[in-house]
Amino acid sequence: MGYVVAVCTSPKKGMRKKNIGTGRLVVDHGLEGDAHAGPWHRQVSLLALESVQKMRDAGLDVNPGDFAENITTVGLDLVSLPIGTKIAIGPDALGEVTQIGKECHTRCAIYHQAGDCVMPKEGIFVKVLRDGTVKVGDEVRVLDE
Repeated sequence: MGYVVAVCTSPKKGMRKKNIGTGRLVVDHGLEGDAHAGPWHRQVSLLALESVQKMRDAGLDVNPGDFAENITTVGLDLVSLPIGTKIAIGPDALGEVTQIGKECHTRCAIYHQAGDCVMPKEGIFVKVLRDGTVKVGDEVRVLDE
């Protein structure tokens, strides 16, 4: 089990996201108010704080949301979750892992500063199966099915 340490949105794609503390996950859409939300397989992105820490250890001043992730977690090995895994986020929301990592078509500012970026390798994506409000401090649980 892990926990939510940030809930982040941005008004446009290609921007770092800002921690808003609380957000609503909407079925077949994603995080309400986020530029990446929509009816596709990458509705919500998650990145572990442990991954952010790797970039901090490389000398970068980065924080949750700086990798354009919607939800930053701690205490859960996200990249080990197989596609199709169901995860409960907060008391009500339910998501299904649809993709591990992503292809980075354009090198972001983080890549140019550090020569690497963790989101393409360690970020995961989920589609929302059940609505729910998500806030900092909420549990993130892998469900057995």
